Amino acid sequence: MPTSRRTDGVLLAVAVVWGSSYLTAKAATEALPVLIVLFLRYALGALACLPALRGSRALTRDERTYGVLLGLTQAAVLVLETYGVAHTSAGNAGLIISLTLVLTPVLDRAVLPGRFFLAAGACVAGVGLLVSGHGLRAPGAGDLLMLAAAVVRAGHVVLLGRVTARRVLRPFQLTAVQSVVGAVLFLVPAAPGLPQLARTGAATWAQLLHLALFCGLFAFLAQTWAVQRTSPTRAGLLLGTEPVWALLTGVALGGDRLTALSLLGAALIVGGTYWGQALERGHRAAAPAVARDAAPDHADAGLTQAR
Repeated sequence: MPTSRRTDGVLLAVAVVWGSSYLTAKAATEALPVLIVLFLRYALGALACLPALRGSRALTRDERTYGVLLGLTQAAVLVLETYGVAHTSAGNAGLIISLTLVLTPVLDRAVLPGRFFLAAGACVAGVGLLVSGHGLRAPGAGDLLMLAAAVVRAGHVVLLGRVTARRVLRPFQLTAVQSVVGAVLFLVPAAPGLPQLARTGAATWAQLLHLALFCGLFAFLAQTWAVQRTSPTRAGLLLGTEPVWALLTGVALGGDRLTALSLLGAALIVGGTYWGQALERGHRAAAPAVARDAAPDHADAGLTQAR
């Protein structure tokens, strides 16, 4: 399988896992407070990463430094999303978080054809159709939190691409640091409620393990690996299919009803994602050719193109 297709497949797997996280997190937060769920989501993942942290040479200086930075931005995304959804309608939350698709290339300062933004607009319209059955309402505090989550999530993807572009950063070690950072951040605020875990049932623990190992550890690790092999913009587009997988999970396991509008919305998101991906891939492929054609004009000036 070509590297580009394998990378796209990994990013889509992350989107599927994250799509399933909404139903899982909803069930878990019905049994435990939000801060405890967030703490255990990171702490269980950090325990699974312990082998990567053993030994004096287990982590490089860059892995420690950028792992902490990325851990902070990832934790910020999860906090804003969780509290944002709690204070707004599902329709507003889904529509606003989809703005990540547009914000990623803007923050990445990517020069893209205008049709790319039409593709991103189709994705946003698709999310609007997906959630239109729940009814939109006037913007409130939760909507502002979701807008902040969209900005931070886009910034996290761009930051991940920038810091891993020219550095040797091992995905597992980087993910381990992020997990430890998140666990430390949420330990103190979650501590008063930790005694509740003694009364937590097996079903809730299974949900927490799913959030920690699949929606957390696997997703962070896979995202880091994939972003090192593609552009932040392309990664953002593929991860932007997350609302579709959330819808399908809700229909299959949560009892949600699939309407004609939600089907149309899902089609717009998938179609817009792949259209935007094709435009972005074609633009990136054309850029080196343009640079090569222009290179002879600058030969006398001693300019060379880095490869």
